[in-house]
Order: sequence, then structure tokens, then C-alpha cells
Amino acid sequence: MNRPEEKVEKLREEIRKHEYHYYVLDDPLISDAEYDGLMIELRQLEEAHPELLSSHSPTQRIGGQPLPMFGSITHRLPLLSLDNAFSYQDLRFFDQRLKKELGPVTYVAELKIDGVSIALVYEQGVLINAATRGDGMVGEDVTANIRTVKSIPLKLKNELPRVEVRGEVYMPKGQFVRLNREKEEKGEKVFANPRNAAAGSLRQLNPKITARRALDSFIYDIMHLEGKDIYSQQEALQILGELGFKVNPQSKYCQDIEEVIQYIETWVEQRHGLPYETDGVVVKLDPYAGRQQMGQTIRSPRWAVAYKFPAEEMETRVLDVEVNVGRTGIIAPTAILEPVFIAGTTVSRASMHNFDLVEEKDIRIGDRVLIHKAGDIIPEIIKSLPQYREGQEKIIVPPHNCPACGSVLIRLDSEVAWRCENISCPARLKESIIFFASRGAMDIEGLGPALVEQLVNSGLVNQVADLYKLDVEKVASLDRMGNKSAHNLLQAIEKSKEQPLHRLLTALGIRHIGAKSARLLTQRIAHMENFFKVSEDELAQIQEIGPIMADSIVKFFAEPLNRDTIDLLCEQGVNMTEPRPLTQEFPLAGQTFVLTGTLQTMTRNEVAEVIEKLGGKVSGSVSKKTDYLVVGESPGSKYDKAMGLGIKILEEEQFLQNLGQWQQGI
Repeated sequence: MNRPEEKVEKLREEIRKHEYHYYVLDDPLISDAEYDGLMIELRQLEEAHPELLSSHSPTQRIGGQPLPMFGSITHRLPLLSLDNAFSYQDLRFFDQRLKKELGPVTYVAELKIDGVSIALVYEQGVLINAATRGDGMVGEDVTANIRTVKSIPLKLKNELPRVEVRGEVYMPKGQFVRLNREKEEKGEKVFANPRNAAAGSLRQLNPKITARRALDSFIYDIMHLEGKDIYSQQEALQILGELGFKVNPQSKYCQDIEEVIQYIETWVEQRHGLPYETDGVVVKLDPYAGRQQMGQTIRSPRWAVAYKFPAEEMETRVLDVEVNVGRTGIIAPTAILEPVFIAGTTVSRASMHNFDLVEEKDIRIGDRVLIHKAGDIIPEIIKSLPQYREGQEKIIVPPHNCPACGSVLIRLDSEVAWRCENISCPARLKESIIFFASRGAMDIEGLGPALVEQLVNSGLVNQVADLYKLDVEKVASLDRMGNKSAHNLLQAIEKSKEQPLHRLLTALGIRHIGAKSARLLTQRIAHMENFFKVSEDELAQIQEIGPIMADSIVKFFAEPLNRDTIDLLCEQGVNMTEPRPLTQEFPLAGQTFVLTGTLQTMTRNEVAEVIEKLGGKVSGSVSKKTDYLVVGESPGSKYDKAMGLGIKILEEEQFLQNLGQWQQGI
């Protein structure tokens, strides 16, 4: 395939594929440096053969398409992308082009934040909408999610008639590490870098999820400012700060391009110490008058350019693979590498997250590999380099048994991770006990994380059932304990033996089985022994128990070590039955309740538990199938919806009166 038109079309198709994965799916297939290389190659071909230039070429496009699940917002002015510079020679060429048109020029250099471009519109000082860049003309409406980003003001300090600004929403490095750690512990796919993590967080349909992601922002451009003229980028940044926006403090006014280059050289190494990821420097002509004179192309302004830092990627060799068990039972492979210096530190280990990813990247022991630091923090293998293979490399396969306890590993159909399901596995024991003792499970008062740490580290507890063998004197000898505290703890442990089966089932920490589903299960399966015999098909027939839950339950009880733990709990006198299985004779059988507002006498969990004990069901949303709405102080929109549907409303006092009558009817 030597014809230019064939090369061009193949490159376009490949770039489109990578753009779709990067901008739409937030799942990049290649590194930024590889993507830049493809774009450079395509531009060079199009410049050499201008007859092949097309309006649908990636080089003529501003950005990606908005996701269909969000509404659309049309930008007043196109949100253009920037041309890239990869060398100081490129920057000097850019400078010469501007000086040829304008004479002597000055610049503002700003760190290029690796996040998601955002456009914000304010009217009378109040935020009215926020949109992603999208295709440059139309973006996704992410207003509800942007309102959760605390560094973005909901109201400006100056109530100008209309203000439109542009900036970047990003995920701080520390939050990126925490988020990926959480996802890995849950057996979920991790984010490739902070930019993808920010994009994924901003594109959540539920703003509460976005709020938990702790996104941040820098605002750097004023697109429209009604009632005030702006003459330079320096002035624009000052006005943005005065209006209440977060502006990056590292921007610098530069007298000429050589001062810009000095600024870049300063940040090539210092950037690794920043709390956010930056992949370059944006160089902008400072005077607005010069910008108007230079104008723009269909894709980018002629008065600005983005200098890209050289990609910090190094080759090394995979010496071995270490398999670790996380605190939640996740089995994770870690590559042991020939030490290599990258992004300020020596790297000798790199997490490979899960075995699916190892297979996808075809990484083998003995391979030469290309590595970088995701988010400038986490060592990561980008890809293997199979051209260097000599035939002695070993394929990496997941172990059959847990390296910590020997139990058979499982993988649920809904997950990428292999897990140890042994509740008493040494690697996950502390986490298992903390959850076992929690309020929604066995409710052992006083048994918190600090005490669990001591009990396990001292050897007093080597499996969950050991809680019921504890000796007062030995517990009293622990740090910050005494006879009274030890007696109180053992009394709470003894009391927990009386908990109904649904509490014990919750406490076992079966994947996907929470308190509500445990109650549903024990309505039909009233003795622990029967969980060892039940099939997936039988479980799937229980209302609200789907195939994923059924799969998880069967695999948990198939593990012999879990059977051993349950037998030991039974020997210690822990209750193994649901004392009063719910039947249709119960007064609230078939009745659906919804709760709203703040209750004074009981928590929502307590109300839900008593309703379900009486045979009723508690739902999270109001519908035509709702029988009662229980209302506390400051009720929400559920109250209005229930009134509109004619659903019976029970104030807290009235609910308590009815509760007494229902309980007497049992």
C-alpha cells in the first residue's frame, strides 16, 4: 500500500478509532505520544498532497461528539483546539510568524492542565449552564455535575449581565490514586490517567457520584464579558480571579519567545511536584488587538500554540510477577521490573491491576516493555515490545488458589477481578472482621478498626470465629483497654450471637449481598444449612435476587473454608436461623412504604427494619404501587409526588400509632 490516498485514509480511520476511545469512551488504547505521532504523520501527508485534504479529516476537526445521554448546548463562539509544538524550533517558527504580521510581540505562558475543557455561562452573576467542548460548536450539558465542583463559583463576585468563560476541570493526582485504589478493591476497571478519570466523573448521570470524585478546576479564558472591555490575557486572568474563579498561579508574562522557553525548561522537571497533571505549556499572544489581527483557522487560533512536554516513557524488562491479595480479597498481579529512572524516581515495580489487562496487553515474564507514570504517579506498563522476544518468555496466568490461604479463587461474571472468597483469609481478615462487627451486620459495639488491628496483630484473632473465643484478661491487656472495656466488649460479642440469620448473612460479606437482599433471602431460606444446597436457579426465583447475586451466593458457599468458618460460628452458639420467617399472614404483607424527610424518634434504617419484619417492603421512590409515604421534617419532592398520586401520607406520630396497632396484630 504505497499510494498516498490509501495511507491517508488508513491513518484517518486509525485516528478516528483512537479519538472515539479517548474522548467518548474515556478508554485510551494508546499513549498520548503515539496519538500525537499519528496526527503529525497525517498532517505531513495532507500538506504534501493538498488535493487529499477533506473536511472530515481528523486534522480539521475540533473535538469529539457529545454523548447522547446528555442534553446539548450550542456555544456562542467555537471552542477551538490548539496547534501543537513539539520542539523549541516549532516555538520559534510560531514566534517568527507572529512577528512578521505584528512586529515585536509579548506572551503569557500557562501550564497546560490535563483535564476536561469546560465552558461556563453566567447571567447576572449566577451560573446558568456548563458544557463540555464536544465538537467545538455543540457540547454536552453537564451543568448539574459542574455545580458539584467546589472551585467553580455558583455566583460571581460581580453581577455582570453575562459572562462566558472557558477552563479545565481536572482530577488532582492524590484523588486519582485514591479512586483507582477503590475501583481496584471493588474488582472494577481502573482509569488510565487523571484526564480520563475527570472525564468519566464529569459524565456521570448521577451528580452525587461526581461530587464524591473531588474534581477541581482552573479557568483561563474569557469568551464573552458584557459591559467591560478586555485588552490582554494578563488582564483577563486578573478579572477571572476578581470574579471568583480559580486561576492557575503559575502563569507568566513573557517579553519574548526566549523567556517562554526558559519558563518551559523550569517546568519540565518541576511539574512532577505539582498536585495535578500537566502535559505541556500553552503559549498565548498577550495583547487582544494582535489576536484579532491574526485571526483563526477552522480548527485553531493563529495566536496561540500548545508546547507538549516530551513523553517520559522508558523501556525496561519484566523480571517476574508477584501476586498479592488485597484487603477485600482481590488478587492483583504486580510486575517486578529491572529498575529504571523515570519522572523523578527509580521504578522497579508496576501494578498490572488484573489478569484480563495482562492478557489484553500480552505482557509476559521476560518481556521488554514500555512504561510511564500514569498521572505522573503510578508506574504503569504501556505495552509489551514483542519484537525483542527470544522464545524464553513466560505467559502470565492467574493462580488457581489464593496465595495467602490456599482457597480456590473465583471470578464473578460481572467482574474482571479474581477474588479470594474465604472470609477468614489472613490477607483480608481485618477488613472482614470490621465489616462483620459493623452496625448493619452483627452490630458488635466497641469493636472498631483500631481494636481489630490489635486483636489480629497480637494473634488473639486468626479467623472470624475467634471473636467468640476471646478471653477477658488477654483483651484487657491490649493498648487502651482495661477490665471494664474488655468486659463490655465480650458482652457485646455474646449479645451478637442472638442476631437473626439475615444479620449474619450480611456480616459474611458475600459479594453483592447487602442488608436488604439478605432479608429477602432469609424470608425464603430460613436456615443457614440450606444455603449450602440452594442452586442459582432457585435463588433467581426469589424476588429482586438476580443472576449476579445468585452466582455470588453459590460461589461463596461452595468454598470449603467458608463452610469451616460457619461451622465454627455455629459451635460457638451463633444463631443460624431466621426466628420468624415472613409469611402472608403478617399485617404489612404486600404493602410498600417510602420514607422522606428527617425522623425524630427512629433512624430510617430502624423504620425500614421494623416495616420489613412486619412483612412490608421499603422502596426508594414513589410510584403508583406505593401504599404509604412516611413523612419526617423537611420532606423532599417525594411528598409532592405522593400527594399528586393520592398516596396515603403518614406523619411520624401517626406512623408510630399505626405501628403499635400493626405489632399487636401479630
